Amino acid sequence: MPELPDIVVYLEALRPRILGETLSAVRIASPFLVRTVDPPLERAVARRVTGLSRLGKRIVIALEPDFYLAIHLMVAGRLRWRPSGAALPGRIGLGALDFPNGALLITEAGTRRRAALHLVRGAAALAALDRGGLEVLGAAPADFRAALRRENHTLKRALTDPSILSGIGNAYSDEILHQAKLSPFALTGSLSDAELDRLLAATGATLEAWIARLRTAAGSGFPEKVTAFRDAMAVHGRYRKPCPVCGSPVQRVRYAENEVNYCATCQTGGRVYADRALSRLLREDWPRSLEEWEERLGSGGSVESGSSSEGPAQEG
Repeated sequence: MPELPDIVVYLEALRPRILGETLSAVRIASPFLVRTVDPPLERAVARRVTGLSRLGKRIVIALEPDFYLAIHLMVAGRLRWRPSGAALPGRIGLGALDFPNGALLITEAGTRRRAALHLVRGAAALAALDRGGLEVLGAAPADFRAALRRENHTLKRALTDPSILSGIGNAYSDEILHQAKLSPFALTGSLSDAELDRLLAATGATLEAWIARLRTAAGSGFPEKVTAFRDAMAVHGRYRKPCPVCGSPVQRVRYAENEVNYCATCQTGGRVYADRALSRLLREDWPRSLEEWEERLGSGGSVESGSSSEGPAQEG
């Protein structure tokens, strides 16, 4: 899923291309893409782009006088910049916004159509799409601590909940927690001010570092290799590979359609949490979401496979 660093770099690439340009056409290949009916999408045509911004993980294109196109790419959606009128690519093409100087194509890999395009009118209608999470870059420590302590969640869930923090998803949350040397399954209510301040510092440093990396990779071109898995990442997507800090094998826990990647040595005091995919004995009763993880932890149950940092639990 494109997260805050990816969205920032997408916006930087779009500004010199479409800011001040007039939207000449909207082409929709998949009816699942458009999530609003009033105002109708054709009202966006022939309007000049007056601004570009980020709203959580959404890219917002402001059109004169007070219309807004909001694009949420979800998990597998991506943007591509092509010559004006370029054909949508096969099964992955969802839609296109045509401008005199080029076309912004919206694509989505896979068969599940989750990417969303909203057209709304007025600042209030746009604000209704905001999940309300705190913008972490530049956030005051007191505001960050208050946001995480409103409810008692695991750190992984708190970082990725858009109603708590804005713009962070599965990939960068793993990287943030590794840099902060905190367990993904630590409960926010159990953390000290110093630990939460360390988490805020790691959050800012991680996001800023990746914005810089992605900006350099894109150069003056349009970002074409937007992915949740990058070679320079410390733990995300690096199961069984060595931690760049201590050399221990990176661990994982799968839940729902996501997974948590972490270093047991750096983050959990050597504790390795059993992976549902590898634990036959626990398979029927394994937590399927971070909410279930929190219930299990809160009730005093165990989701650990032992204290060894050598690897995940073996099948019995």
